[in-house]
Amino acid sequence: MKFLLLIATLLTPPLHAASTHEVLTDKLSRPWGMAFVAPGQLLISERSGQLKLFDTGQRQLQAVQGAPEVWFDGQGGLLDVATAADYQPGGWIYFTWSAPLPENRAATALGRARLDVSQQPLHLKDWQTLLISQSASSSGQHFGSRIAFDEQHVFFSIGDRGERDNGQHLDTHAGKILRLTRNGNIPADNPFINKPGALAEIWSYGHRNPQGLTYDAANQRLWAIEHGPRGGDEINLIIKGHNYGWPVVSWGKEYWNPMYVGEARSRPDMTDPVKMYDPSIAPGSLLFYQGKAHPQWQGNLLAGALKLTHLNRITLADTQNKPQAVAEERLLTDLNERLRALATDSSGKLYIATDSGRLLRY
Repeated sequence: MKFLLLIATLLTPPLHAASTHEVLTDKLSRPWGMAFVAPGQLLISERSGQLKLFDTGQRQLQAVQGAPEVWFDGQGGLLDVATAADYQPGGWIYFTWSAPLPENRAATALGRARLDVSQQPLHLKDWQTLLISQSASSSGQHFGSRIAFDEQHVFFSIGDRGERDNGQHLDTHAGKILRLTRNGNIPADNPFINKPGALAEIWSYGHRNPQGLTYDAANQRLWAIEHGPRGGDEINLIIKGHNYGWPVVSWGKEYWNPMYVGEARSRPDMTDPVKMYDPSIAPGSLLFYQGKAHPQWQGNLLAGALKLTHLNRITLADTQNKPQAVAEERLLTDLNERLRALATDSSGKLYIATDSGRLLRY
C-alpha cells in the first residue's frame, strides 16, 4: 500500500500559481538561515560566516558580531539560525555551522548565544558550543543543516557528508537527525542511548542531506525534507529511532547512469517518505505553516525549491491516523530564484531568502 501511495504522489501533477510579493532588500550575500528575534527584527545568517539583523519596517541591515569561525568551503559555512516557539527577546538563539577541524576537515556543529542590542556594534554574547558532531570530513558536501524545537528539545540535521554508507552507520552523526535537550545534554529517552557502538544523540538515521526541518506542535510531529541524488527528494515524518533508508532504498538515480540508487525503492524495515519528488526540486528549507496571513495554508508544509525555483506548498491529510500528502501547489514560479530559507512573522507573513541575496515578503 505504501508503494502505491508513493506512485500516486509521483504521478499527481502539481498546481501552479503566480502570486504577489515584495522585495525588502537585495543586499544579502549567500543567506542560509533566518529567525525573528524581536518584532520586526530578522536575524539572518550568511554562509560566509556573517550575521545580519534586518529591520523589516525600516528595511535596514546591521552587522552582528560574534558568530563562530566557520569552514567556508563547498556547501559549508554558517548555516541555520533558529529560535524556539517560546523564545522571548534576549533569549537563546541557536546556530549550526561547519566547524573547522585539524587536517582541513570540518563537522556540523550546534551552538547558542544571546543577541545584545544594548550598544553598537550589535553582538552575540554568552556563547555556548553545544555539540561538535562526529561527522568530520574534508569533503565540502552534505552538512545539512536545519534546526527545529519541540517543547523541551532541540533537533538538528546532518547530511551524509558525501559518503553514502554513513546514513546506515550509528557510530557517526553523518546522515542523521540528532536530538538534545536545549542546554545540549543527551535526553535519557533517546532511542540509541543504551545501544553499544551507537551515538546517543541520534534520533533518526538513513538520511542523505536534510536541509529542511520543522515541528508541528499541535500534532507533535517533526517533519524533514531532504535532497535525493537525481530525483528522489523526500518529505519524511521523523519518528524516534526510525531508519529512512538511504542509501539502501531510494527513489533517486545515479548521476552516472539511469539505475536507481540502492537495492529497492522500499523495504518493510525502513520508513517510506510521505512525499517523493521526481524530478528533484532540490529542497533547501521546510516550514509548517500556522499563521493568519494565508489562512488557506493552515496546517500545510512549505518548502523552498532551489533547482526548480519555486515555493512548494503541500497539503496534508490524515488517513487512519497517518499523515499523507494529498495535494501540491507551486507558487512564485515566475521568480526564477533559488529559495533558500523561510520564516514567518507574528502575523503569518512569509519571508523568503534567496541564494541571489534577496529577501522577499509574501
